[in-house]
Amino acid sequence: MPVIGYVSRTEHFSAAHRLNSPRFGKCNHANGHGHNYVVETVLRGPIDPITGMIVNITDLKQWLKTAVLDHVDHKNLDMDVKFFKTRPSTTENLAVFIWMRLAMAMPDRSLLHKVVVAETPKNKSEFCGEGLTQQDFDQCVV
Repeated sequence: MPVIGYVSRTEHFSAAHRLNSPRFGKCNHANGHGHNYVVETVLRGPIDPITGMIVNITDLKQWLKTAVLDHVDHKNLDMDVKFFKTRPSTTENLAVFIWMRLAMAMPDRSLLHKVVVAETPKNKSEFCGEGLTQQDFDQCVV
């Protein structure tokens, strides 16, 4: 039986959004507002006995950059990311979006264990992939 381990990568990006409903209070400001998001991705899998790695961190860094960060950093999520045209740009939905984009970029998406998105030091959301269908992946466009 292989030895199973976890490895994580943390990235940061800045983006604006608006939660367009009176029930969201100050998050419903007409001109939107911004956050400096912190994203942690956690992979889980067998540790290769030759390399000593679950995955090469350099690869994970590149997948995150091209699949996620290039599309959200210094953007208005609601206006610049097609995925958020049909759903609110909450931290929960952002975690789902990041999960799907990263999973589609990885050669073995079964290694993706968890995505954690912190909107502020006090508010964060986690997503572990539960409930996704192929239709969800098909609709995960930027």
